[in-house]
Amino acid sequence: MAEKIIIATAKAPQAIGTYSQAVKVGSTVYLSGQIPLVAETMEIVSDEFEAQVVQVFENLTAVCEAAGGSLSDIVKLNIFMADLSNFATVNEVMGRYFEQPYPARAAIGVKQLPKDSQVEMDGVMEI
Repeated sequence: MAEKIIIATAKAPQAIGTYSQAVKVGSTVYLSGQIPLVAETMEIVSDEFEAQVVQVFENLTAVCEAAGGSLSDIVKLNIFMADLSNFATVNEVMGRYFEQPYPARAAIGVKQLPKDSQVEMDGVMEI
């Protein structure tokens, strides 16, 4: 197996468990789930859903950049939401961060997320 390189940056929330922010194997980067924590405070950015989505994309951006890539290098994005009725907001905010061709994506409704956040995203990036 190819060497595993651990990706870490202070510009995104530090891991709050037994995981890395991302792991690179070959030219593939596996991005751990990001919730809307502000890196400097480790607190949820806001109770507002849109603000949480923006913060998650900012966190993913920081980890992608630390790995030597960008959001445009994400080939698969998983979105977990506590309330799927917020899906239109996710699409609108995602449109601010991504251009075509868009990554493959899944949107999954879940009962609860860490720290009671309303959204979490993870993904796979190819650089």
